[in-house]
Amino acid sequence: MLKVGDKLPAGSLQEFIEVEGNGCAIGPNSFEVEKSTAGKTIALFALPGAYTPTCSAKHVPGYVEKADALKAAGVDEIWCVSVNDAFVMGAWGRDQKTAGKVRMMADGSAAWTQATGLTLDLTARGMGLRSNRYSALVVDGVVKTINVEAPGKFEVSDADTMLAQARALKG
Repeated sequence: MLKVGDKLPAGSLQEFIEVEGNGCAIGPNSFEVEKSTAGKTIALFALPGAYTPTCSAKHVPGYVEKADALKAAGVDEIWCVSVNDAFVMGAWGRDQKTAGKVRMMADGSAAWTQATGLTLDLTARGMGLRSNRYSALVVDGVVKTINVEAPGKFEVSDADTMLAQARALKG
């Protein structure tokens, strides 16, 4: 399981791009995690699924609301990672008004999530293999803090906890 001091696993995540530019076409684009985190501070949070109750009502809105404060605390980018396809993550991002604040990163096959060791088997609930709910502050690809939720909980991976950790890291 991913822990403090680990490098994020190699692999790619997809993001639905709304506007063509910066070498990205409209639609799903693939990004290598190692390249995309190099030289940056990333506030990464992962969750079980797009449009699910806690994720839509609390998790994503908290990071959208705290985006400016996180950036002021030294965070370059905020990533929301979920085992959904890029089309679903793009639509969810539009609904949650994440543009310019939170990158909605898709791990459609769960390959990257499996590499983190933070999977959640929701097969019995008809959702298949998903990501556990967690957050991590990542600097240059290395995990500096990680907050993994207990099953069914939303207590430590929220935006306020991440903001406090980013401020402490900035010193």
